[in-house]
Amino acid sequence: MLARHYCTLFDRNYLIKGVTMLRSIVKHSPGATVWVLCLDDQARGLLDQLAIPGVRTTALAEVETPDVLIAKKTRSIAEYCWTLSSVLMWHMIQTQPEIDLLTYLDADLLFFSPVEPLFDEMGSASIAAIEHRYTSRLTHLEIYGRFNVQWVSFRRDAQGLDCLHTWRDQCIEWCFAELADGKLGDQKYLDAWPIRYAAFHNLAHLGAGLAPWNYPNYRITQRDGELFVNDYPLIFHHFHQFQMLDGGAYDYCSSNYTQDGPPPEAVYARYCQATAASLAELRHLDPGFSYG
Repeated sequence: MLARHYCTLFDRNYLIKGVTMLRSIVKHSPGATVWVLCLDDQARGLLDQLAIPGVRTTALAEVETPDVLIAKKTRSIAEYCWTLSSVLMWHMIQTQPEIDLLTYLDADLLFFSPVEPLFDEMGSASIAAIEHRYTSRLTHLEIYGRFNVQWVSFRRDAQGLDCLHTWRDQCIEWCFAELADGKLGDQKYLDAWPIRYAAFHNLAHLGAGLAPWNYPNYRITQRDGELFVNDYPLIFHHFHQFQMLDGGAYDYCSSNYTQDGPPPEAVYARYCQATAASLAELRHLDPGFSYG
């Protein structure tokens, strides 16, 4: 089995979720290396102290080239994070020659089972991403992007590098939280990839990319402690909008999503347990930690 390479980014406000995701990906992708772009010193300091196997931290200054710093002046915090996803990937490809295939992960994912089926499905493709797979009620949201920047893979070959470099340039030039001229943040750019690149693969495994906008589409079951999505092993769920509240309560997601059915309790219960464990880890190092 190949040792996989991943990258992600977050600040101290996403540190609980980030640690939770990192613990799960290194469990289900043995031998992996995960580079984390830490957006503040506190996130980097605590993550370094945790010393999660395979996790390497990167400081913001390492990726903030002059063109990126110019873009930073025009972006909100969220918009700048979106800008940095492609910037980080390009930086890692350029500085880490051992990387043949690099996958970006959102910080608010949790992995439940081995990820190799996704790489098996990708095969020799140069680029891979996953559709939102909206419920019928939410298909109008596809105007904001067919694909979700939650799991995006690029291979170090001609098409992979061309796509990644183009995406980086596009995001530096324009990456805002508004729909304008067929663009939206870093996400809408992905719509062109299946058309432009013959070596693009749309990952079809139903166990990847379960999320609030699509869970009502599927039958989610549990057998012998394992979770399944229409009989596919659940690989990862995207916990968009998940909030940890004071007093140990949780807010799973907005009513815009739950109109189609209640969130899968078995899935969310595991995330609640995992994030609580991450918070306990962080408070062991910093008793007053309360970000996020």
